[in-house]
Amino acid sequence: MKKPKILFAIVILFLGFESVFAQYTDVINSNKPGFSESPYSVGTGVYQFENSLFLRNLNTDNSFSVPKSFGFDMLFRTSFFLERLELNAQMSLQRDQIFSSINPSEKMNVTGFGRFVIGAKYLIFEQKYEDKSKEVRSWVRRNAFDKKRLIPSVAVYAGVNTDFVSENYKTGSMSPKFGILLQNDLTNEFNLITNIFYDKVGTDFPEFSYIITATQNFNQRWSGFIENQTIFQENFNHTNIGGGLAYLFTKNMQFNASARFLAEGNASGFYGSLGVSYRIDKHKDSFINVDDNGNEISDTPISRYNKKQGSFFSRIFGSKNKNQKKSNRKRTKRRRNN
Repeated sequence: MKKPKILFAIVILFLGFESVFAQYTDVINSNKPGFSESPYSVGTGVYQFENSLFLRNLNTDNSFSVPKSFGFDMLFRTSFFLERLELNAQMSLQRDQIFSSINPSEKMNVTGFGRFVIGAKYLIFEQKYEDKSKEVRSWVRRNAFDKKRLIPSVAVYAGVNTDFVSENYKTGSMSPKFGILLQNDLTNEFNLITNIFYDKVGTDFPEFSYIITATQNFNQRWSGFIENQTIFQENFNHTNIGGGLAYLFTKNMQFNASARFLAEGNASGFYGSLGVSYRIDKHKDSFINVDDNGNEISDTPISRYNKKQGSFFSRIFGSKNKNQKKSNRKRTKRRRNN
């Protein structure tokens, strides 16, 4: 008899813990136009697309490099089961200019995927900060820096390189990708994201990389960022430094642009992108009505009302009760702790 009670207590504790880590926000939160990834998920019931057109041009005569690329990059993000767990897929469909294998002095164009990665991230720690606005006794305390902001929120990432890519990007097999995602909200308007990745593990082309991104919100619509990424490979390293702007068009859509300086071995070049991020927001706050003993209450005035709204005649005359349904949802919806 004790085991079911213990199991029930664990489930209730887990659900309560999960609600504390609610990731959903009323406004879209996109990773673009940066290359780094926030540790936070988009929240359950959200289907988010982060797309961009990019142009990459590198001055090089190295036959193992790709001098020029133009393509479409897409990142899809969603969460089904847990607020802290996000599933994502990233792919780049591009047209590359490469050196001919028959005549190294000539170049040829190849179209295909340059990247196709399926992954997931899980937030293991979220830092909470004090609400300084409630401090009315001391101006110094109200404006003092919260030292907890130096401790970042932390997520872990795991993904798979599918190897469904063009011939010049293949590694010979599918391979894992692991990462640690950190975010410091140093102020309400300024944050610092740090990513560390170990990619293409177990292949002949392993990569170790880091990304550091600093983002500043100028107002409710505009934000800007600067970023540094370095990829360490066996033969030479890839480094890019750049920045960009993002504009919040609606609460579910964002436009962005970026420009970067590239350095790969002895070669240099530039990278530019224009993009749009948008989401389909089907998020619903979940809660359970329970009695004093923790048992679910299935028969309530709200549930009876909802059953009545779902009857055959209510579907026929649904337009008549439309406003009543909206009003009922507003009254019963519980605000989440974002």
